[in-house]
Amino acid sequence: MARDDRVLRHWRSRRRCPSRRTAESDAVKALAAPPPIQLPLKPSPEFAKFPQYAGTLGKRQIVLRLGAKTDDPSGVHGEYQFADTGEVILIAGDRDGDTLEVEESNDGTHITGNWVGKFAADGSIEGERMNVDDSNPLEFSLRPLAAGQKAPSAASVQAQKPTQQPTQTPTQQPAQPRTGGQPVNGVNNLTIGE
Repeated sequence: MARDDRVLRHWRSRRRCPSRRTAESDAVKALAAPPPIQLPLKPSPEFAKFPQYAGTLGKRQIVLRLGAKTDDPSGVHGEYQFADTGEVILIAGDRDGDTLEVEESNDGTHITGNWVGKFAADGSIEGERMNVDDSNPLEFSLRPLAAGQKAPSAASVQAQKPTQQPTQTPTQQPAQPRTGGQPVNGVNNLTIGE
């Protein structure tokens, strides 16, 4: 049998099996589909009733809402929020006496960091936050907020920043187009072959 006949028979058999084409089509679509867009987390109403702590993580202002888990006597969970951007990070772990050990997640699935700290007699918490691989340690220092006390918000943090006076910057010449190279797909500002 000639090679052309085998190829033709192969393609005819594929045409007769619509489920196979659909399966292949679905697989191609799944591979070609863009990854789902990860939306930023929002503050959870569940954690709004938890005790709040305000202070710093590194040089950034945060508010931590931390409370006991109902299904685990030593477990704690909650969230913290950056005052400057409003970004919310989930947090969960354990409190053993005055020691706090928790993990954080910016999407509710993947662990992005670890916290280890100590509660003081006045209720404040101090310690270090590190990346998952224990790199980039940042100190944190948080004080409990009294019931009804307002936590700092992004707007109040921006208002507290000193206004910067415009400084004299040297004038720069605008970038000049490069000569040479070769246009890429009809676009002249992209060149290859330098």
